[in-house]
Amino acid sequence: MSFEQEWGELKAAAAMRLNQAGGSGPKGSADFVVKDDELGGIGHAAFDLFNGLETAGKHAKAASGTAGKGLKGDGFDTGAALTEVIGAWEKQVKSLLQACAHISNHLDYTKASRKADDEWLETQLRIIGPVAPDADASVPASQLNKYFR
Repeated sequence: MSFEQEWGELKAAAAMRLNQAGGSGPKGSADFVVKDDELGGIGHAAFDLFNGLETAGKHAKAASGTAGKGLKGDGFDTGAALTEVIGAWEKQVKSLLQACAHISNHLDYTKASRKADDEWLETQLRIIGPVAPDADASVPASQLNKYFR
């Protein structure tokens, strides 16, 4: 089997799995819906993980470094290995920190962007003239969906 054939089969299988995971619509028309409160929860979890990992990921560095230098100075090969592991650990912690920051920042941006879009739509959909005294009868964009079902 050629690479292109195998790659095409893998993409088709992934698309089928995504469509099946989507939920209630007809087969193949699944849409993923994420509500603002879910975005906030995921972003907050990423932010909390970032803050906790930033300090917790460094807690053993000093002790491990001292142990590695001591062992290496006493002629043990494990000292050099321990020092090397510290470097690998730091790189992995930094990668995870970057991922957490990216997730948190992206979801903050997405939530703010959706809010701005909602506000723009709300201003575009204002009904001319109040329906009730002191009411401008604007319809929040998040409520529009129920009018189109």
